[in-house]
Amino acid sequence: MLFNFEDFDIRMETEFIGKSFYYIDEVDSTNSILLNNEKYDQDGTVILAEQQTAGRGRMKRKWVSERGKNLTFSILISDNISKINVNFFNLCAGLAIANAIENLFQLPAKLKWPNDVLISNKKVAGLLLESISSGDRIKKIIIGFGININQTHFPFMDNLSPTSIRIEVKKEVSREKILSEILNQYEELLEIAKKEPNKIIYNWKEKCLYLGERIQITINNEQIIGIFEDIDDEGFLLLKVDNKIQKLYSGEISESI
Repeated sequence: MLFNFEDFDIRMETEFIGKSFYYIDEVDSTNSILLNNEKYDQDGTVILAEQQTAGRGRMKRKWVSERGKNLTFSILISDNISKINVNFFNLCAGLAIANAIENLFQLPAKLKWPNDVLISNKKVAGLLLESISSGDRIKKIIIGFGININQTHFPFMDNLSPTSIRIEVKKEVSREKILSEILNQYEELLEIAKKEPNKIIYNWKEKCLYLGERIQITINNEQIIGIFEDIDDEGFLLLKVDNKIQKLYSGEISESI
């Protein structure tokens, strides 16, 4: 189904995110366009593609999305980078998706550190944050979103079983309504992150899967088992192993064991 711009635009309440909005039928990757093309330089630019031929997630995983069924888009952040810890652009993105799902469909959404959104322990969305730096200064941040909206069959399996909002609510849903709600939420959460970053951490932990449980996490093909002790004030995972706390900056959590 074609994207209805009027239906989308009328629901938007943002000041900068999505004010520059591009719709592309097919592209290799929306993240790649914003990373490599200086044409798109306005802060808050959103590029939405109906299909990505080289969509990707974390750890170079392929992201497969059926044309016209889902939301695959990226957001450019170039201003205020110095005012927000880089991790919070990712944390706020996950929260924005989870909040939008709960607000619109009353479905409890969970967050799996660091980049996945789940419904009923099945993956409904994933994020990919990339950046370009000059020296020690980050020039721009790109947050890529892949959200399963109306797709009902998934030939490609990730480490988590997939689902979609349509599967969960048992009816077709409006992509325009969901996208506008996510973008509204995201801008609001970034403003909170500037002034009250601890509030973002608190809200993220409220939805965090496996927090306080025994988990296995894979880092560079090495498996570590421990207790998921906490998320620290910068968004990193604190793992308790043999009564010592390890701070983890990345990794893939598998099912709790």
